[in-house]
Amino acid sequence: MPSDTPSSPAAPLSGGPYEGKPHSADWLQSISRILRMTFSGAIIALVVWLMGDVLMVVFAAVLCAVVLHGLSKILVRHLRLPYGWALSAVICGLIGSAVFLVWNSGPAMISEALRLQDALRQQETALRSTLQSTPTGQMILNYLPASLGGHQAGGGDTSSLASLGSRIAGSMTGILGSAFGAIGTLLVVLIAGLYFAMSPAVYANGFLRLVPVSKRPKVRDLLLRAGQTLWAWVAGQSLDMLVVGTLSGLGLWFIGVPLALALGVLAGLCNFIPYIGAIMGAVPALLLALSLGTRETIMVAVLYSVIQFLEGNVLAPVIQRHAVQMPPALTVLSQTLFGAILGFPGLIFASPLTAVLMATLDGLTPKLDEKDQI
Repeated sequence: MPSDTPSSPAAPLSGGPYEGKPHSADWLQSISRILRMTFSGAIIALVVWLMGDVLMVVFAAVLCAVVLHGLSKILVRHLRLPYGWALSAVICGLIGSAVFLVWNSGPAMISEALRLQDALRQQETALRSTLQSTPTGQMILNYLPASLGGHQAGGGDTSSLASLGSRIAGSMTGILGSAFGAIGTLLVVLIAGLYFAMSPAVYANGFLRLVPVSKRPKVRDLLLRAGQTLWAWVAGQSLDMLVVGTLSGLGLWFIGVPLALALGVLAGLCNFIPYIGAIMGAVPALLLALSLGTRETIMVAVLYSVIQFLEGNVLAPVIQRHAVQMPPALTVLSQTLFGAILGFPGLIFASPLTAVLMATLDGLTPKLDEKDQI
């Protein structure tokens, strides 16, 4: 007699040729997703390579707009002004401050810049004479290329090339020589930044219309996150530049280095570029200190080392606690990467670009659980 108990379903066959392999449809979807990501990455890389200069101008305009918008929101929050009036007050305040600075300190700053250029040229000549008078110095000159004032051939006609100090000082003349191009670019950045700040929602919403409807909430959140990150970075870096410039100028004045005011302003401006800017700002001060003696040169080197130590270990952590936290190694590597791809503008804006990318990735990727952290 047949049993009334229902028979159990047959166990699946094991050891078949497809056991443990993904379904063909899933496999095709994975390949398609990888190809789309690769194609998108290639398109982005091509656009950056072909339009790097334009993208840097656009990013500079966005950075300018973030500054204007952030300052205006402060007035809106504390003075209860309409946004348009607050933006007008910020623009008038910035223009008035610039006019006051140029009117009162412009001639003195230009005079000090010219004196700094002449002093660097004279110091270069004295340094070269000192090197030529000693066997060790002659050996150093023999290893330097002609483009840096050395004796090695291959750099062109030595008599027609400026040496290292002349190149440093001559870079100021080169900047002035291309003033029309620089001023034109600066005007484009300022005007575009002003329009961005006047109606930020118009441009942000226009960008969001290009995004698929299902992705718009996420992209909107990323745009807001990027704007907040840029404002925090600008505020923190401005405070950092102010402190470094003030300490550098006061320290150089105390040591007795000439043109302490100009060198302090230069140190503060160069500190816009983290780490590398500190070296750029210290070189002119060290060259001028060489004309005063070995003791003054050592004091200047110690001064800049102490300032950078305090900035990196005391000031920067306090600022980053309320602004943007960026690992030092990531900052240096980003400067190398963006500098290689986008040139000097990429080096200047590497830090804020990295801050925006970090904020974007932070919004796109899930947080690590404690068990997943190292």
